Amino acid sequence: MPLAPRPFLPLFAVLLVAAVGLGGSGCRRAVKPDLGQDRAVEAGVPVELGSREEGAAAVTWELGDGTPPQQAASVSHAFARPGAYTVRALHDGEEVGRVRLTVVPRPVLRAVPAEAQTVLWVSQVRGGVEPLVDFYERLIGPENARRTLEEAPLVSLLLRGLDGGPSVVDPEEGFGFFLLPDFDGVVALLGIQDPKEALDAVVGELEGAGHEVLPRSDGSARVVPGDGGPPMLLFEDRGYLYLAVPDSPDAPEEGVPVQAQLEGTPDVEVARAAVRGLSGAGISEVPLLGELRGKVAEGSVYLYSGAPPDEAGEEAGPVRGFFASLVVRPERLDLDGFLSSSRPLLSGATAPASALLQQAAMGPMAAAQLSVPPEELAKLAFGSPGSPRRARTLERWRQQGLDAEALLKALRGDVAMLVYFDAGAFFRNFLREKRPEPRGTVVVEAGLASAEPVLALIDRQLEDLSLLSARVSSQKLPDGMLYRTVLREQPVELRITSQRATLLAGEVLEGRARGDVGTALRERFGGEAFGAGHVSVMLDLGRLREDLRAAKDVPGVPPGQLEAAKAFTGALMDQLTPLDSAFLDFSLAEGGARLKGRVSLRPAAEASR
Repeated sequence: MPLAPRPFLPLFAVLLVAAVGLGGSGCRRAVKPDLGQDRAVEAGVPVELGSREEGAAAVTWELGDGTPPQQAASVSHAFARPGAYTVRALHDGEEVGRVRLTVVPRPVLRAVPAEAQTVLWVSQVRGGVEPLVDFYERLIGPENARRTLEEAPLVSLLLRGLDGGPSVVDPEEGFGFFLLPDFDGVVALLGIQDPKEALDAVVGELEGAGHEVLPRSDGSARVVPGDGGPPMLLFEDRGYLYLAVPDSPDAPEEGVPVQAQLEGTPDVEVARAAVRGLSGAGISEVPLLGELRGKVAEGSVYLYSGAPPDEAGEEAGPVRGFFASLVVRPERLDLDGFLSSSRPLLSGATAPASALLQQAAMGPMAAAQLSVPPEELAKLAFGSPGSPRRARTLERWRQQGLDAEALLKALRGDVAMLVYFDAGAFFRNFLREKRPEPRGTVVVEAGLASAEPVLALIDRQLEDLSLLSARVSSQKLPDGMLYRTVLREQPVELRITSQRATLLAGEVLEGRARGDVGTALRERFGGEAFGAGHVSVMLDLGRLREDLRAAKDVPGVPPGQLEAAKAFTGALMDQLTPLDSAFLDFSLAEGGARLKGRVSLRPAAEASR
């Protein structure tokens, strides 16, 4: 029998060894679990790896985040902290697959249900919460601020992390509150790192505050407030901790059984079902929210509110929604907001700017202007024409002898007020009465389209003033009437002309430079505030402090007593508030209206003097 050629023997041996190997293993198939491509995932959100098919081979999963290995055909795992992790699948000690997962913080809005009506949030705890807390502490004092903040849901846990101690809060994720249409209450949420540690920490905080915490088998906890309020619900979901806080019920009604009243308590399970049921983007990709974000500056804190739908599921009224941002600096907070409307607000009309602000005494400590068409002002005050509210209001005025309709038709639409502080009168009264009482001058002016209805109204009211023992003198002017009286020891003067009604309460302003107050306010606060079509308000306590410090040679007040009184009132002002000024402006804009605001504190160097 001829032998096989020698070159064939090595190949035959290799095939034989391979066959023996396959036979010894029962023709085992190669294990290749499905890990997918390298990708980014969100912290706290479970990642599915492997195969759930029946008969799939079990492997050992090394997740790369320090958690113990798991043996199974598939695994669902949530990474607690952001970072880059290599997940390995091992079979019989050999690597059979790996994937690189980049874990990013879960945006807070993706953790809020899309049907939420209103949301207030900080996008990232680190860098977003600290300046807000610092500003609030300066505004009302550290102790008052901490006491107030710790009463808010989950804030005590957040503050502990800010103090530099160990914290379960995820500093890269967000914090906020939201309202749901089917839940009468507020839901707080906070990004966390480890669900169990976070739940334990909050339970400890709640029990320390006197609340009873009842853990449940599903991992949530029922919280019974120590003050007897309705129970709250604490739970975790995909990297965020939630606390549903129902509104407190109204005072018990006599004759109504307690059980019947408890049945009306908001159901906290509604809030949890909404959170557990959300998928994907949550409220973050609601079209209106995206539209409004493009109209407002970036900030530290945000507020979004959508208009509630009517029973047919459509928007009720012209307002579609509101979005605002707050930029927080060490000594200043700026507000930028936009109100979206499906049709022009105030019928798209504007009233003129106030003539008072164009020429008045400079340096008011407060100023306000309302520039709104008269009929729109009537809607705000009394309701729409023909509405039951308007009919009731006008009838109530008629019973008092007032014709509100005629008065509103006489208005031009611009109303302004200026408030001045009189330091000399303040110190004289303070030293005489031994108590600080405000002294100064208030000027209110309204533009008129017609003076007759206003004069007729005043004549009808003079009798009521006489019943209050207020003597009123009147004087005919070439272009109108002048009325004078004294109320609370302060002179009051009302001047009516064909173009304006001006009320002056307090001493006549003397020694102050006059100029365009409106322009000065616009230069200070920016934009077109205090102009035509704007509703603007300003309070300037910095000016009040300056007036107090500048008071010299007050007639009737000895210099030594004046200096002592100035020192006392200065210290009192410093103790009462660090507020320097506050400003708010509302104006029409394309697609709705814009809201601007600012709150300023005294510079730290000045406050420490």
